[in-house]
Amino acid sequence: MKTLAALKDQVRGPVLVPGDDAYDDERNGFQTAWRHRPAVAVGATGAADVQAAVAYAAARALPVAVQATGHGLSVPADGGLLIGTRRMTGVRVDTGTRTAWIEAGTRWDQVVRATAPYGLAPLNGSAPHTGAVGYTLGGGLGLLARAYGYAADHVHAIDVVTPDGRPRHVTAESEPDLFWALRGGRDNFGVVTGMRVGLVPVDRLYGGGLFFSADQAADVLEVFRSWTATVPETMTASVGMIPFPDVPGVPEPMRGRHITHVRIAHLGDAAEGERLVAPLRSAGTPLRDTLAELPYAEGGSIYNDPAQPHGYTGSNVLLRDLDDRAVRTVHELAGADAPVPCVVDLRHLGGALARTPAVPNAVGHREARFILRVLSPLTGAGLDAVRAAHRRVYEAMEPWSTGGRSLNFIYGDRSADQVRDAYEPADHRRLAELKAVHDPANLFRLNHNIPPAGARDAAMLRRG
Repeated sequence: MKTLAALKDQVRGPVLVPGDDAYDDERNGFQTAWRHRPAVAVGATGAADVQAAVAYAAARALPVAVQATGHGLSVPADGGLLIGTRRMTGVRVDTGTRTAWIEAGTRWDQVVRATAPYGLAPLNGSAPHTGAVGYTLGGGLGLLARAYGYAADHVHAIDVVTPDGRPRHVTAESEPDLFWALRGGRDNFGVVTGMRVGLVPVDRLYGGGLFFSADQAADVLEVFRSWTATVPETMTASVGMIPFPDVPGVPEPMRGRHITHVRIAHLGDAAEGERLVAPLRSAGTPLRDTLAELPYAEGGSIYNDPAQPHGYTGSNVLLRDLDDRAVRTVHELAGADAPVPCVVDLRHLGGALARTPAVPNAVGHREARFILRVLSPLTGAGLDAVRAAHRRVYEAMEPWSTGGRSLNFIYGDRSADQVRDAYEPADHRRLAELKAVHDPANLFRLNHNIPPAGARDAAMLRRG
């Protein structure tokens, strides 16, 4: 059995244990409420480092977790092995095929910078500083989602190190079952070291935000709800209710105030965009209006998500539809008068998100028309109080719920039930069966675990 000293000799990146000077830097990420406390942390510089780390963990039955930026951390790798991929940041753009090869630790802003000179764009999300691979493996709900669908729908190939330590190049043709499972099944089947993703011919969009005071929130939510029934698939929008802190860096009209923020990303020119958003402008008197035509490379300014690490928890629910009572319920339970500070995000789905891609994947609940996210910073309010407040919101939304969730938007308490809710029942069963084939020892069980099906089911799948 390989010793720790042998692992250090084999791996080009750092191999750290508790007490080492760089151990904390290696295990920490964007999410500060939960931190990995692994027995061994490996800072991988490439696929060979990942192979060595997985083989070491498998030989000792150590559970394995993967971290790029640490946005999605909610199940700490206590006593396990943590593979950090933040040093793996290569991006190669192929303009002929409109694809980009991205390494495991690449952030979306790095991909956007690489593709923008060619008039191409990836299907990245609202926060450009998130990890591209983890986001995509969980589905990927991006700025232009209604026009192009989930990011996972546009994956062409995946390089992954499976629990047996083997590197595999996985495509729809070479390993169709594993390719289906990885796109939506996240890190249940191995460590993805690279991925080829499709790009779209977008260099500009019409986007930005409308900011309203808290006393206008109810009217804005109702107008937004009715407005979404009228807009084309070229329009992807959301509305948020946000308690902005009273700190430098927050623009003066919003500083220290509870704000309702409408976010717009439209594939069209400014004239068409202005016509489409006119009903939203009439919902109240904006404190600030940043809507304009802008380069796609500046798309991160639409949401302007916080880039500084912090502690938070929250989850989401997928909704079949909304009516007046539904948006009133959200406003009453999670708005300015909520018992704990809540950041609310109501996103319009549908369009291309509702269609099954040419090469199907494990991303489910495509019938949902909206997703409601609620999260809270863990500063001041206790965790129990935050959980109770969020639970009241989700229970109240059950009449409109599909019964599903989005895997990428579960922060904090990622229980087996929450992970199961992210999939259609038949897809979850298939993922469990494939888990039994590819990871029967459940080595990858920390971040978004789908337990392997029974041995009998796995044997039948191998024969079938």
